[in-house]
Amino acid sequence: MGIFGLFGTKSNDEKRALKDGMEKTRMGIFEKISRAVAGKSKIDDDSLDEIEEALIASDIGVETTLRIIERLEERVARDKFMNSEELDTILRDEIEALLLGTTGGDSEMPFDLSKKPYVVMVVGVNGVGKTTTIGKLAARLTQSGKKVVLGAADTFRAAAIDQLAVWGERAGVEVIRQQMGSDPASVAFDTLSHAVAVGADVVLIDTAGRLHNKINLMNELSKIRSVMKKVLPDAPHDVLLVLDGSTGQNAYQQAKEFSKATDVTALAVTKLDGTAKGGVVIGISDQFKIPVKFIGVGEKIEDLQVFDKKEFVSSLFNRN
Repeated sequence: MGIFGLFGTKSNDEKRALKDGMEKTRMGIFEKISRAVAGKSKIDDDSLDEIEEALIASDIGVETTLRIIERLEERVARDKFMNSEELDTILRDEIEALLLGTTGGDSEMPFDLSKKPYVVMVVGVNGVGKTTTIGKLAARLTQSGKKVVLGAADTFRAAAIDQLAVWGERAGVEVIRQQMGSDPASVAFDTLSHAVAVGADVVLIDTAGRLHNKINLMNELSKIRSVMKKVLPDAPHDVLLVLDGSTGQNAYQQAKEFSKATDVTALAVTKLDGTAKGGVVIGISDQFKIPVKFIGVGEKIEDLQVFDKKEFVSSLFNRN
């Protein structure tokens, strides 16, 4: 087994953490669904209406929920009979099919580390856990034997630079930084140049997330990307958008705005342990067609987990 399961099968502890972290979402969805089908020998139109309400309440989103309900209606019309056990199975299959992300053995390698260094530009608004996610990811990669370099390109806030430096020290990785107010693209250029020079495996670049000025955000992210390509023509290999799962519909808006500002290729959804809105993972992946690579289900380093859609769906349906 890899360190914390990052490059290997999930440990039992991780599976338990995932199940515990999704508890509020699971209870929110299935208490309502259980009431919808209680005492009924088959699923009818009234049941489907209540199931629809339960899915929307978990912030799966209206469009994605309607897609799921349409598939359920097709099955009811075709089979003429569906009990609660069959409903569980069909819901699992439909939700898993909507998720973009890895499953089973594919989750062992969230990054293609044959590219060296593998460069990840991390974006997201302040407060979503972006810098913490970078720090946890750096720690896990380092403990799995990878050489990691961090770039503090969120130069808009001194606190962001300092926070990344603290995580770098904790994880035992180098942090390339400049003074507050420095050109973020310059920091990115220095970071990649250093990473190439020292033979790093992975580079994680922190960026500012100021959605109140979208034009500046777009220009800044475009400039960072352009400057990185001067060092490595195919960088960045991933643009990882970090979202706070507890914000529900706000996370959808952030995904929309960052997708406009830059080419988002992967998602990390944090703070799922404190919310009943965990359905946001399903809706955002489905609506924006962006794969989920990481989810956060707690405060510990190992609670940042590689996303496995089969395990995720299982955590939603496993009542035991």
